[in-house]
Amino acid sequence: MPDEALLPEARASAIARMSDAQEVDILVVDGGIVGAGAALDAVTRGLSTAIVEARDWASGTSSQSSKLIHGGLRYLEMLDFALVREALHERGLLLQRIAPHLIRPVQFLYPLRHRVFERLYVAAGMMLYDTMGVSAGHTRGLPRHRHLTRRAALRAAPALRRSALVGGIQYWDAEVDDARYTMTVVRTAASYGALAASRVKVIGFDRQGAAVTGARLVDTETGRQFRVRAREIINATGVWTGDAHRLAGTRGQVQVRASKGVHLVVPADRLDSSTGLILRTEESVLFVIPWGRHWIIGTTDTDWPLDGAHPVARPGDVDYLLDHLNAVLATPICQADIEGAYAGLRPLLSGESDSTSRLSRRHVVSHPVAGLVVIAGGRYTTYRVMAADAVDEATRRFGARVAPSCTDRVPLTGAEGYQALWNQRHRLAAAAGQHVARIEHLLGRYGSLTPDLLHLLSEDPSLAEPLPGGEDYLAAEVVYAVTHEGGSPPGRRTCPPHQDRHRVAGPGRSRGTDCRRADGGAAGLG
Repeated sequence: MPDEALLPEARASAIARMSDAQEVDILVVDGGIVGAGAALDAVTRGLSTAIVEARDWASGTSSQSSKLIHGGLRYLEMLDFALVREALHERGLLLQRIAPHLIRPVQFLYPLRHRVFERLYVAAGMMLYDTMGVSAGHTRGLPRHRHLTRRAALRAAPALRRSALVGGIQYWDAEVDDARYTMTVVRTAASYGALAASRVKVIGFDRQGAAVTGARLVDTETGRQFRVRAREIINATGVWTGDAHRLAGTRGQVQVRASKGVHLVVPADRLDSSTGLILRTEESVLFVIPWGRHWIIGTTDTDWPLDGAHPVARPGDVDYLLDHLNAVLATPICQADIEGAYAGLRPLLSGESDSTSRLSRRHVVSHPVAGLVVIAGGRYTTYRVMAADAVDEATRRFGARVAPSCTDRVPLTGAEGYQALWNQRHRLAAAAGQHVARIEHLLGRYGSLTPDLLHLLSEDPSLAEPLPGGEDYLAAEVVYAVTHEGGSPPGRRTCPPHQDRHRVAGPGRSRGTDCRRADGGAAGLG
C-alpha cells in the first residue's frame, strides 16, 4: 500500500478520477466515522469506491464525541445485552488488532454512596461487563474491575468529598482521539485504492426511472460541479439523513432524531485525581475523562431541533454538568475554570419516547430506492459493524462475486509495526535527541509512521518546537497534517493543526478555537 495516501494533490486526482470514471461500485456520502468505515469496508472487498465529505473529515459528530471506545455500562441496565456485547467485541478488536496505536486504556472510578445494596448492584453489572468483554470472542486486554474502600477511593481521587462516597469500584474502558481516528480510517481506505475527497458536497442525485444512478457534486474549493455515476450510493450523513431523502425525492424509511451531547473542558490541575470518574444522573451517566492536560466532562442527552451544523452549549447544559459533578467534589469547579465547551449531535433512531436518552443506540440500514442505501443510528464504538452492514445491503444485488467484510482483520495505517517501535521508544528518543515522552506522544498518534515525523525533525530542528497554546503538539505535526493527512494547503481558511482536535470554544477562558472552515455555499450533503 502507498503510505502517502492523502497528499494535497491526491484530492484533485481523486475528484478527476471519480468524475471521469465510467461508474464506481460504491459512492459513500459523508466523511464521519461510519462513512469512513463504509469506504474502507467496500474497497477491501475489491469494490471500486469513492467517498466525499462536504467539510473536513470528521467535522461533524465524529469530532465531538466523548472520545470513548466502550461497551456502555448503562445499556446493561436497559437490558440491551446484545448491544453491549457487540461493542465490547469491537473494543477488543480495536485495542489489540485494528488500531492499537490510536486506542488506549482508561480507568474510571464509580463512587458508591450506599454500603450494601448499591455495591452489590453495581458490582453485578461490572462483573457482567467484564465477563461479556471476555466472552465476546476477543481477549479484552484490560484489567478486571476491583472494589475500593472509601480510603482507597480517596487516594485514587482526592478531589472527591469524603462525605460523597462510602467506597468505590474501579473499572477499565478505552479512549480515542475521535477525529484523528476517523481521518486514519479514510487514509487507510485511500491506501487500498478508494478515491477520497473532502470539501466536496452532494447537491443532488441522478435518477433513471425510480433508481438512483449517481450524484451531482460541487468542489467547494473551486466551485466546479461534476457528476459521479455509481452502482450504489451509501448515505451515512447521520443527523442529515432527512436531507438525503429530500435530495433523492424518496420517502424516508429511517427517521433520525438529533440528540445533543455537550462536553466541558477544564485544566487537569482543577481536579486532583489519578483516575477518570463515572457518575449517575437522573437520565444517564456523567463521565470525567482524562485528556492530556485537561479533563473532559460530559455529557448531556437532550433534543436538538435546530441547525444540525451548529449545535451549541447553552447555559443550562453547563449548569447541568457542573451541578452533578460538584455534588461529589470537595472543591467545586466553577465556570471560570472552563477552558472550552463543545457540542455534538447523536443521530438516534426516532421513537415514541420524549427523552432522547431512552432512544435506541442501535443502527438500521434501509434501501428506500434502488441505488441508495441509508444507514443511521448506532455508536462510534460499533462503526465497523455498521459499515459492514451498509455494504452488505448495498451489494445485495451485485451477486456472489462480492467478498465478505474483512475489516476485522485489516489494521489501520500506522498499526503494523507499532508495538516494535513502542518497545524501541527509548532508542528512538536518543537517536532523535528528543525526550522519550515526545516519542510516546508521536507513537500514540502516528504509530509506525512516527519515523516520518522524526525525519521532518531531522531536516528542520525548529519543527520540534511545541505549538503556542497547544504545547502537547509539535510544529512538525502541522506540516505533516498538510502534507500527508488531507489538511488544506497554506493560505486556505481551514486550520490543519486543529483538524483532529476537539472543539474548544465556549464559556469561560476559551483558549482554543474551532478552526474548521464554516460550512458555506450551496446546501448539500457529505
